[in-house]
Amino acid sequence: MKLYSGYINELIDELAALPGIGNKSAQRLAFYIIGMSDERVNKLSGSIVQAKQHVHYCKVCQNLTDTEICPICSDPSRDPSTIMVVEHPQDLAAYEKTGKYKGLYHVLHGSISPMLGVGPDDLRIKELLQRLGPESRVKEVIIATNSDLEGETTAMYLSKLIKLLGVKTTRIASGVPVGGDLENIDEMTLLRALDGRTEI
Repeated sequence: MKLYSGYINELIDELAALPGIGNKSAQRLAFYIIGMSDERVNKLSGSIVQAKQHVHYCKVCQNLTDTEICPICSDPSRDPSTIMVVEHPQDLAAYEKTGKYKGLYHVLHGSISPMLGVGPDDLRIKELLQRLGPESRVKEVIIATNSDLEGETTAMYLSKLIKLLGVKTTRIASGVPVGGDLENIDEMTLLRALDGRTEI
């Protein structure tokens, strides 16, 4: 039985459909939004619409951005000789929070998962290989996919392709727990995993 009227239920249902939001959290958010001023609600809904309309993949690293090239790729102080490959933009954000990694990134937007029907062609692998072409200044690719089965499969697949191009390929160390998502791991553990990376 529904406790609330139509519009409230619809808002709760939409919020509950978001990842990481349970029914109780959805109810709390719904009532908070209803209590907001019209100006703040319009600003919130407007920012969602604007983000959806204008955010796309960076032409270089495939991170999310609303400019042609993202701020990291366009930063001249970044080290262009190193690329860290991550599964999702959230993983990139986790490493950026450490403030220690100064190279560039490449976002795959997923990992190879035959069970879910996700193959190499569904990821941004072709774009990565293009960055490692003959004109490339890249000396090392750090593979920082998650340490679950899909992440390890992706890492092995990428390492074979990258080695054919003559580029050093390393894997973050096992300081990251097996099955752990990078976005949920503390900064010190991420730094240790980066510092302890091994060649594959």
